[in-house]
Amino acid sequence: MTTLAQLRKAALSFPETVEQATRTATAAFVVGDKPFASLGKDKYVHLHLPAEDAEVMLAAHPVAKPYTRGAVRIGVRVPLGEIDGQQLNHWVRRAWLAHAPKRLAAQVAAADTAAPGAVGDLPKAIGRPATQALASAGITTLDQVAGLTESELSALHGVGPKAVRILAETLSATGRAFKG
Repeated sequence: MTTLAQLRKAALSFPETVEQATRTATAAFVVGDKPFASLGKDKYVHLHLPAEDAEVMLAAHPVAKPYTRGAVRIGVRVPLGEIDGQQLNHWVRRAWLAHAPKRLAAQVAAADTAAPGAVGDLPKAIGRPATQALASAGITTLDQVAGLTESELSALHGVGPKAVRILAETLSATGRAFKG
C-alpha cells in the first residue's frame, strides 16, 4: 500500500519542489508556484496531468477518476491505496515535468541518460539510480554533495544506503564530510 511518505518522497525528489498545506489537501506539492500533485483529505492522490497523460492513466487504472476544477479537467484522481509505489513515482514525475520551468524539466530529462562515473566527479560505484537522482537534483560534484546533510541525500529518490556510504567514504578520503 502506498503512503503519504512515499508521495512526499517522490514529489520532493524533484528540484525546486515545495510542499504546501491547503484547506482541501493533506499535502500539496508545487514547482514554480504551479501545483502538480497533492493528497486530498479524502485520501485521493490528485495529479495535474496533461490531457494525453490523463487519458493513459485513466485507461490503466480502473479506479482512477478525472480531476476537475469546475467543468475543466486538470488531471486525474486515484485512491492512494490503489496505486503502487512505482506507478505513483512515474505519474508524479509526469505531472512535475508538465509544470516545471523548462530549464528544470530539461535538467531532469537529461539526468535520465546520466551514466555512473560520467557525471562530474561523482564516483562510478554509487550506481545508475543514485547518479541519475543526483544529476536530476542538479548535483554533479562532490563539493555539492558535501553541502548536503546525510538525511537530505538519503531523501533523494534513488539514493540508497550503499550510495550514501560510498559518497561518505569518498568525501572522507579527500578530507571532507557531509554538512552537519
